[in-house]
Amino acid sequence: MICNKTKMLEEERRVKANDRDYNEKFNYANNGIKTSKYNVITFLPINLFEQFQRVANAYFLFLLILQLIPEISSLSWFTTIVPLVLVLTITAVKDATDDYFRHKTDNQVNNRQSQVLLGDRLQNEKWMNVRAGDIIRLENNQFVVADMLLLSSSEPHGLCYVETAELDGETNLKVRQALPVTADLGEAISRLAEFDGEVLCEPPNNKLDKFNGTLLWKDCKYSLNNSKMLLRGCVLRNTEWCFGMVIFAGPDTKLMQNSGKTKFKRTSIDRLMNTLVLWIFGFLVCMGIILAVGNSIWEHHVGSRFRVYLHWDELVDSAVFSGFLTFWSYIIILNTVVPISLYVSVEVIRLGHSYFINWDRKMFYSKKGTPAEARTTTLNEELGQIEYIFSDKTGTLTQNIMTFNKCSIDGKLYGEVRDELGRKVEINEKTAPVDFSFNPLADSKFHFYDHSLIEAIKLEETHVQEFFRLLSLCHTVMSEEKNAEELVYQVQSPDEGALVTAARNFGFIFKSRTPETITVQEMGKIVIYQLLAILDFNNVRKRMSVIVRNPEGQIKLYCKGADTILYERLHVSSEELMYMTSEHLNEFAGEGLRTLALAYKDLTEDYFRRWLKIHHEASIALDNREERLAAAYEQIESDMTLLGATAIEDKLQEGVTETITSLLMANIKLWILTGDKQETAMNIGYSCHMLTDDMNDIFIVSGRTVTEVREELRRAKEATFGQSRNLFNGHQFSEKNGEAKLESVYEETITGEYAIVINGHSLAHALEADMEKEFLEIACMCKTVICCRVTPLQKAQVVELVKKYKKAVTLAIGDGANDISMIKSAHIGVGISGQEGMQAVLASDYSFAQFRYLQRLLLVHGRWSYFRMCKFLCYFFYKNFAFTLVHFWFGFFCGFSAQTVYDQWFITLFNIVYTSLPVLAMGLFDQDVNEQNCMDYTKLYEPGQLNLLFNKRRFFICVLHGIYTSFALFFIPFGAFFNTAGEDGKHISDYQSFAVTVATSLVIVVSVQIGLDTSYWTAINHFFIWGSLAVYFSILFAMHGDGIFDIFPSHFPFVGNARNSLSQKSVWLVIFLTTVICVMPVLTYRFLKVDLRPTLSDKVRYLQQAKKKRKPLANHMRRVHRTSSRRSGYAFAHQEGYGELITSGKNMRLNDPQSSSGLARTMLSSTSWIENLRKKTAENFNSFSSDKISKL
Repeated sequence: MICNKTKMLEEERRVKANDRDYNEKFNYANNGIKTSKYNVITFLPINLFEQFQRVANAYFLFLLILQLIPEISSLSWFTTIVPLVLVLTITAVKDATDDYFRHKTDNQVNNRQSQVLLGDRLQNEKWMNVRAGDIIRLENNQFVVADMLLLSSSEPHGLCYVETAELDGETNLKVRQALPVTADLGEAISRLAEFDGEVLCEPPNNKLDKFNGTLLWKDCKYSLNNSKMLLRGCVLRNTEWCFGMVIFAGPDTKLMQNSGKTKFKRTSIDRLMNTLVLWIFGFLVCMGIILAVGNSIWEHHVGSRFRVYLHWDELVDSAVFSGFLTFWSYIIILNTVVPISLYVSVEVIRLGHSYFINWDRKMFYSKKGTPAEARTTTLNEELGQIEYIFSDKTGTLTQNIMTFNKCSIDGKLYGEVRDELGRKVEINEKTAPVDFSFNPLADSKFHFYDHSLIEAIKLEETHVQEFFRLLSLCHTVMSEEKNAEELVYQVQSPDEGALVTAARNFGFIFKSRTPETITVQEMGKIVIYQLLAILDFNNVRKRMSVIVRNPEGQIKLYCKGADTILYERLHVSSEELMYMTSEHLNEFAGEGLRTLALAYKDLTEDYFRRWLKIHHEASIALDNREERLAAAYEQIESDMTLLGATAIEDKLQEGVTETITSLLMANIKLWILTGDKQETAMNIGYSCHMLTDDMNDIFIVSGRTVTEVREELRRAKEATFGQSRNLFNGHQFSEKNGEAKLESVYEETITGEYAIVINGHSLAHALEADMEKEFLEIACMCKTVICCRVTPLQKAQVVELVKKYKKAVTLAIGDGANDISMIKSAHIGVGISGQEGMQAVLASDYSFAQFRYLQRLLLVHGRWSYFRMCKFLCYFFYKNFAFTLVHFWFGFFCGFSAQTVYDQWFITLFNIVYTSLPVLAMGLFDQDVNEQNCMDYTKLYEPGQLNLLFNKRRFFICVLHGIYTSFALFFIPFGAFFNTAGEDGKHISDYQSFAVTVATSLVIVVSVQIGLDTSYWTAINHFFIWGSLAVYFSILFAMHGDGIFDIFPSHFPFVGNARNSLSQKSVWLVIFLTTVICVMPVLTYRFLKVDLRPTLSDKVRYLQQAKKKRKPLANHMRRVHRTSSRRSGYAFAHQEGYGELITSGKNMRLNDPQSSSGLARTMLSSTSWIENLRKKTAENFNSFSSDKISKL
């Protein structure tokens, strides 16, 4: 508790290196993490507390206490305690199992080994034993242990590279740099052990992109920012080793601060059941009061006449007190309106539905042998009520793999496969790829199917060779040649990796680089180009250029970038080629490919030197340096010659587009929440057809201040709603049903389709209390919502916002650690076992390997689970009201004495034996339509979203149905037996005969009713229904037989009664009449309803039955191609500053520095490349104009 208080009050963190004693004064957390909920000591109290939050469990505990009082109990206490303990035990075992796996995962992470500097040597320590202030050694490809200040590394100038996929979903490398004063420490253990610097910094927080602190060392202060920090969850890449000082450990790390807490999730049906149980208890109390008052009146007026031989108990001294005791007796007798077997059955059904998901072969990913897994058994029916899906992008919608798909060179399209007649052929697994065996350094994972391109290369066509030469030179890729035939590229942008790999396979192999040269192997020949300048990428330029001198002395500028930008800078001679290339680009964009235009320019020596002078003057200018540099770039990047264009596919997972289409047709709204850049996210939106050129507008919200964001939202609102918006202002956040109606009014006022794209820094303002409703209103009226550059915590905040105001059931799906908080916040969390580890899976409620399985999980399993659970509950409440209320009617004819109609054994066995299995079979196997129709007719999903199949109205209908049935069950036999003699002339209106008749009628009526309710008959349904009837009669005759009476005479007093009663024809006639009167109204209503007002489900089921004997037609979804004016901007994950980093040489080891002209060094000598990198890394690149997206 002391630690927690300290953390809550922490305003500034002070950490001293290599001084655990000093740091322990502040009670900082150690590096152990805890995602589990319980331990051995706290499990029982916490779990029981959670279980008794379910009102029904508390209700049954209260009844159990009442049954232990002999003066009021007319039923044995074991009838309640056994099922209650069973339910609590089953739930506890399930919760304990779930938490055991969380403990197991925590232990795996906490027991990882790390190298910690203790004393004067490195020692292996478990992660959980690492403390703030410790100095840690990391090696290449290792996870970062905690949030650390980078001290030194194996790379020049204290640089190191990290992959942050666990934090923000991006797989491109990020650069970090140590302070120069600590970089000099190197890996000298003695010097590191003597390091005693003290860090003063901000307290623990969840901001991934910000860090403010100061290092105090040797009487000097050094400023610290995010570029000096290595965060837990990152992976060290392309760096042999590095040392860091732990600042935040364990729960204080930014990763854990963003992970959120494990929440106790309950379904909407569970919450409704809590309300209904309270209502039922109120109804029970009302019935108890009525019967208690009746008992007092009866005892006062009638009972006194019998008191001579029916004495009161010793405790009873008045009619009023008799009524008081009777009240509690009836509370016990009538408690079966909510039997505890209901909750046992619910858990069994949920468990069965979970196994159906686990066993579904159509959700099994054979390539990795990964089945779908229901990691919880309590949320299945909520899968049938989803209204909002929040999805990560990288690794969830996409495979996170970039591939060179097509290209256009000198007006000719490459990448398509055609047959002998010139017709286009679809590429499939049988299509023969291009043979790259002539190239020993070709990447075996690269596949290309158009053989004409490799033929053009071999024929040494000039434009084709120049095209791939450009790709091999114009980039910021670093290479690592592990051996003669193994070349590894380290890329900071996956787009660049795909382009350089394509050039590599087609014979133009980027081999290595120095600050002043680029070495390329061109068709087997080594060529060294002198690197004169890199004109780096940024979000405004949307292009990158390199200026090189080839071995022949020619100077060339090679440029690649967005076609809309390059087209403005082409020479007039390229006009005709530009139109031809544009047609190809339209085709590429229509297929959702990321496009890029390529151009070059020949430069003379004089022209280049004059330009270099201009560039140098701009680079040393004190005023308007950025603008002057941009003008210099504009000057040389003009009058270029177009070479062609590339088309890269950011591979979507299989079936993503079709899945999203189906989900949208099912009225499920899909929001993309991603840590990626805006352009990347929007491109995937186009690929998935969530964004289209047919949309009226795409609103870009990218303001950095509250005022800017508010203004952008206001403009979006005006464009969306127009003036009619004011008619409905202030009413959008009402109750769910009213809200649904109002939303339909809104949708009628919207004349087109809109989308909204919002950046993380803008979202931070939009989620503030005074703006969140306005943002949500706009977002909900848009067809597509994309939030990019968002932090893990912001993902959770967006989910919470929708939950708070829309009262809708939400689902979050992701595959990385950065999705955990979102997964925990949503009603349903789904983890994809993908490229980024298993963290999301471990925090999820359901998991599978591919996004496309979400369609089946919701539309089939979710819909069926909801449908079955609702049917089960409706029937269960009906049959128990019919069963229990017979006692109420009987109370008016037995002096309100709390005498039961049925014998005690029938009451005990009714829900456990006689009627349990048929309703379980219906809850497990019933289906109104088959799985294919569930997928084809997506509108069938809407009843779950609108909560139509089980709600308060349906509950009241079931209760009224049960009351009517109980009334018929009691009064028809009562009227028939009144003053009636049997066939043998004997009186048959005795209590025992009446009880057997009513009980038999009840069992037959509820069996017929479940037969009417069952939509899908299986052998199991038949067996359970007929078997339950057979079991009832078998037990009935056994308990009323002579044998058991001889053994237990006091427990089975109805000896011979069943045989006597059921041998009478009149009794069977009464049973038949009762059954008909109970069932006919239901049968009539359902017949007329299906005939006059059929639901969509009824219509589909009719079609299904009509086609039962015919082979169903396959549903092929036609892929929609769009003609788009949109272009993919260059290098979507590209980061400005890498060109400067390369030409400075600070990220390279030069074993044999060569003299050079020094042109590149002169160009950049006056510019601090690392300051530019730090400054510009934090920027969000907005490559689309916020005014007119579709007109780029």
